[in-house]
Amino acid sequence: MLKQARKLSTIINYTLPRQVQAAVMRAPHQPITIEEFPMPDLPVGGILLKTIMSEVCGTDIHIHHGRLTSVPYPIIPGHVSCGVIAGIRSQQPIYDIHHREFKEGDIVAFLDVAETCHSCYYCSVVKQTTKCPQRKVYGITYSCQDGRLLGGWSQYIQLVPGTKLLRLPNGLDPVSYCGGGCGLNTALHTIDRADIKLDDSVAVLGVGPVGQSVVAFARLSGAARVLAIDTESDRLEFARQMGATHTFNLREHSKLNENQRIEIINQLSDSGFGFDVSIECAGRSEAVRDALLYTREGGRVVISGQYTDVGSIEINPHNLINKKHIQIRGCWGSDFSHFYRAIDMQSKYKDVYPWKQMIGKTYQLSEINQAMKAIEERHLVKAAIAPNGIDWF
Repeated sequence: MLKQARKLSTIINYTLPRQVQAAVMRAPHQPITIEEFPMPDLPVGGILLKTIMSEVCGTDIHIHHGRLTSVPYPIIPGHVSCGVIAGIRSQQPIYDIHHREFKEGDIVAFLDVAETCHSCYYCSVVKQTTKCPQRKVYGITYSCQDGRLLGGWSQYIQLVPGTKLLRLPNGLDPVSYCGGGCGLNTALHTIDRADIKLDDSVAVLGVGPVGQSVVAFARLSGAARVLAIDTESDRLEFARQMGATHTFNLREHSKLNENQRIEIINQLSDSGFGFDVSIECAGRSEAVRDALLYTREGGRVVISGQYTDVGSIEINPHNLINKKHIQIRGCWGSDFSHFYRAIDMQSKYKDVYPWKQMIGKTYQLSEINQAMKAIEERHLVKAAIAPNGIDWF
């Protein structure tokens, strides 16, 4: 703790510079460049953060590959970050959800969804704000063409008025927070959709950042048996630390035919009939079909990994859905309730589940292309960027 306090004093003791360095993604498939921006003027109600850490996740890879629609390149990526409040411009105090006033020097994280309209059908009637057509997300749907610093891969982040932010609880350090990152919020939303009951068996297909947290939350929800399925032995080994009771390596069992694979996995469900709940976090279209195959009759399937269009699959609706009487539920994004509860859960269980260790390496801004390559090639579960050069490990 003393070591981290010294690092915190390093990042807090500052004067605002005139120029700010940030990583810019100008177009798909082009190298990310480090560019300088003038320190922006805050609008009324705006907050300025000095960035401590920002994650690199699979979404950033999808954006770099041009697989996400409506991205207004050029952008400063980095949608989940934490930092120190360096400036507040407001005539009235800005409070957190517990009515405590935010002050300069507070260490905070913020919901990456910066704006929703609050008046459309999805916001007002069905309460599905993740589907608001006016939804704006830091590091994804804001261009930096106008000079605004609206992504975490920057020395400073400009928070637009109305951004929902929370202080990091005492004892929850920036590395642990970013280790969970956006996958933590998505995982909690996924678990809500899964409706896990005490003594359920759960299969998690794909244990990247989302899948690892799904494993932990499934155990916390009462699942007695959690099977982690992946192709990478190191990810499966880490899933054990996150609470998986069993693992299955698809690469090691690649010579099995489909029926043999289903038989082995069904036996791992304890009942032998298949899993009560199967959760797809792999981001591969064939994993959706596998989830249907591994689920018992009358069970539930949650599809969480299909964030971009990775293609279609052929299934037999009679055999895999209707006859099996299966419930299928999608999961898209997260809202403030997931953000709030995820941080609360992470704070309470950080010593039980090693979210901090999910970050394999912290990179400097100048190393951003190496960080992207490490995630793209699956060398790391999670990488983090420290734009101001502070190594928090």
